[in-house]
Order: sequence, then structure tokens, then C-alpha cells
Amino acid sequence: MGDQQWAVETELVALVVAATLVLLPSWRGVRHVVTLVHEAGHALVALLTGRRLNGIRLHRDTSGLTTSVGRPRGPGMIVTAAAGYVAPAGLGLAVLALLRADEILWALYLALAVVGFVLAFIRNWYGVLVVLATGAAGAALVWRGDEDVQELAVAVIAWVLLVGAVRASIDLWTHRRRSRSRTSDADVLARLTHVPAVVWNVAFILVCAGALGWAARPLVVG
Repeated sequence: MGDQQWAVETELVALVVAATLVLLPSWRGVRHVVTLVHEAGHALVALLTGRRLNGIRLHRDTSGLTTSVGRPRGPGMIVTAAAGYVAPAGLGLAVLALLRADEILWALYLALAVVGFVLAFIRNWYGVLVVLATGAAGAALVWRGDEDVQELAVAVIAWVLLVGAVRASIDLWTHRRRSRSRTSDADVLARLTHVPAVVWNVAFILVCAGALGWAARPLVVG
């Protein structure tokens, strides 16, 4: 019972830390990690649907771009375009599930695998710096962090991805209202499916918020 209480308290602390990082100006720095996972989602789904991946770019303004070659329309292109905004929430849930199964090292290995995957396809120097810095932090946790530090760090990673996914999808809404540019994932999906971009944007928000709520439920119920 004591171990369970400790685990819940660790997650609650991690959730507060994550919410602080995402909601305060520190979000700009944290957003680079969320964008890294966002682009990894596009890239992985592109490969799984048979598309040829050209590369990934991460930019100073925290945006990113993944380019692939294949059919310009159809289910493969649709799921590739849809994968980005939900990818951080998906990875956050996976990391959290490993944490709750007491597989802390496997959670870190999963995070490092995502970083390594992106590194293999990164195509700009700033993106290389972001990926290497993220990977170095993860490697230091694996080889230098003690068990309690690793547990807290994994919890923070999971909750940053979950809370960050919600903020990123809400930021997309704000960005689309302020900008005349129609190059976002929601706009690409609108052109591919003839479903309005606003519907896709709302879907991103609901999926990410649902993942966050599902993840937080054991902390509330428990």
C-alpha cells in the first residue's frame, strides 16, 4: 500500500510539474520535444503505410516538417497527416503504462527509441541539435540517474507529452484563426477528405483531452 501511495504521489508531483512547464513561458522549450514526437508520428505512420520518407525538420520557432513520397491522396496519406497531433498523447500513454507496470527502464528505452528514430531521418542542423540534446538527457537518466530520479523523470515525460498534446492542439486553433496560411495538418486533412479543417482541429483536441482524462482517472478515483 505504501508503494502504491508513493507511486500516486510521484505521478501527482509529475503532473503539477508538467502542467507548469506546459502552461508557463517554459512551454517554448518544452514544445520542441512535443514537436519532435509529433513529427515522429507522421514519419512512423508514413513508413507503415508504405510511403517513402524523405526526412524530418525541426525549426527554431518550434514547428516541424515531415516529407514523404507516395500517393498524394487516399487512406495512407490521410492517416499520415492525422498522426502528428495525437502522437505525443499516444507516446505519453505508452510511457505512463510502462511506468505503472514498474518498467521504468523500458519507458526510458521507448523514449530513446523515438529520439533515435527521428535522428535517423533528421535533415537540418537545428533539428540535429534538438534531437541530440533530448537524447543526451534521456541517456543520462538511463546510465546516471538513480531509481527514484528515473521514476519521477519518466512520470514528468509522460505527463508533459499528455498535457503538451492538448496545448499543441489548442494552439493550432489559435494559429489558424490568426494566420491566413492554410498549411497545417488540419488544412491538409480538409483538402484530402473534404471535411472542414475546424472539424479535424476539434477532433485533435478531443482525442488529446480524452487521453489526458483517461490517464488522470486512476489518480482521481484512487
